Amino acid sequence: MPEEERVNLHINEGEPFFAHELSINFNPTQFVFDFKCVTPRVDPRSQTKASISLKHNVVMADPYHTKRILSLLQEVIKRYEKEFGKIEKPKAIEEFEKKHKKKEGKTDKIETPSYLG
Repeated sequence: MPEEERVNLHINEGEPFFAHELSINFNPTQFVFDFKCVTPRVDPRSQTKASISLKHNVVMADPYHTKRILSLLQEVIKRYEKEFGKIEKPKAIEEFEKKHKKKEGKTDKIETPSYLG
């Protein structure tokens, strides 16, 4: 009977991260998910009026696993909506879009506001 092996396991837990924005790019071998947390900062000691703190968390996955992520996300959203109701666009975003369509005279889709302009 073989001797029992012991393995040391070290878990490096990431920090909680709220993503305000997401960009996704790909190449032939991987998808790159770039989650961004954009936080305006005001420091009364600073010479500038405001600054922006931008943090990135990047996740890379091969095409097969990216498709599995999509499948899992669809299933989790389905269960969420069954329990809590349909996920809809927040009223604040609808009002923002209406306001900016009128201002700019555009009828096409208005992008969600970004801190980076």
